[in-house]
Amino acid sequence: MEDIQVRNEQDQDEFELSQVILSPTQLVLKRFFRNKLAAVGLITILVMIIFCFIGPFFSPYSEYEIFYINKETGEEIYMTDARISEKGVKINIKAPISTAHLLGTDADGRDVLTRLMYGGRVSLTVGLVVVLVELLIGVTLGGIAGYYGKAVDMIIMRLVEIFYSIPFIPLMLIISAVMVGYGISPKYKIYIIMFVMGVLFWAGVARMVRGQILSLREMEFMQATEATGIRTSRKIFKHLVPNVMPIIIIIATMDLGGIILMESTMSYLGVGIAFPYASWGNMVTAVNNSIILKNFPNIWLPPGVCILLTVLAFNFIGDGLRDAYDPKMKR
Repeated sequence: MEDIQVRNEQDQDEFELSQVILSPTQLVLKRFFRNKLAAVGLITILVMIIFCFIGPFFSPYSEYEIFYINKETGEEIYMTDARISEKGVKINIKAPISTAHLLGTDADGRDVLTRLMYGGRVSLTVGLVVVLVELLIGVTLGGIAGYYGKAVDMIIMRLVEIFYSIPFIPLMLIISAVMVGYGISPKYKIYIIMFVMGVLFWAGVARMVRGQILSLREMEFMQATEATGIRTSRKIFKHLVPNVMPIIIIIATMDLGGIILMESTMSYLGVGIAFPYASWGNMVTAVNNSIILKNFPNIWLPPGVCILLTVLAFNFIGDGLRDAYDPKMKR
């Protein structure tokens, strides 16, 4: 009993001290970094960002540079296909791990480590852009539905249900076929995929924001804003939305991992990021070849590990933020 009383007194002293010295943001950060898994997840994401966005500047190779290996001597050949065939040299485009190529080269003769950097850049960018699009649409429509209610709420919620019922993979297969039919460049296909995913994924955000705002709009501070006569848009985006910001941040971090995983799945199925552009998803498609699967794990294993670590890290961060924003959590 004495230990429990001492612990309660320590918790109370810590709480009172934090109220005096620490701001709400500082309290959230303090709780967040107490979660070791969340801190590890944050460090992992920072390492991935440095690896993918800064690493290519230090790579001696380009994303599309092709290397041929002389099967007899094991030396790299810097010649075109035509010149190689003219000389009758037996070549192998899948180079093993070496000091020149730390992860070897893939089935197309490109440096795997360099492609891994560029592929991570694409995968992380897709995740970030899709989350921004879904938050922009979801927070706006969810805020409007939660504030106005009645007919407006009913229309937006029926729209949410329609988007929930759309089969994502079949729709992406159709869109990919249409883009191929119209001869859209893979460079622009990336942007279309990001926009379509953002438009399709906003429904969950809208539903969550709407539920939070329905409970907030009846509170005393909202009654005070009604008495001041400020504009409706200011009530929603100045007073209501900031109060649901914690849940929005948690949704964003959780969705980042899910979207990277979804992009990887689509690229694996051939409807995501198109060749010659690299993403972790289309790099993993090398496992479709049984010979590569068995004999060349250096081609498909690194992007798979990167996907695993990144998605896991984002989930750790999301869990840490959820606990940090929960005032009932005592750590």
